[in-house]
Amino acid sequence: FASSPGRKVKKVEASHILVKSEALALELKGQIMLDSGSTTFADLAKQHSTCPSGKTGGSLGSFRPGQMVPAFDKVCWEAPVGVVQGPVQTQYGYHLILVTHRTDPGNKVTKTE
Repeated sequence: FASSPGRKVKKVEASHILVKSEALALELKGQIMLDSGSTTFADLAKQHSTCPSGKTGGSLGSFRPGQMVPAFDKVCWEAPVGVVQGPVQTQYGYHLILVTHRTDPGNKVTKTE
């Protein structure tokens, strides 16, 4: 089956901060919420994330359903765009997740400004 050119594909773009402890994840989430923009998600990812994506502010780029581990994937597809989620525990550690863009199968696009 060939896909139609111009057909929207279900995709999400997200960033994350991966740390080893739930306590640190909660502390970082608190900093993001309390600082109201003076401390950005990307800044904290660069400083604290143990994932190589931390160097680029935690950006994971875009991905389709099922490309991430189940607990992480579920949050990316269900969470509101632009709202920090977590901590989410996976076999890698504890993630704070920020969905920045989502295209759903109905061709509706949601992004943060």
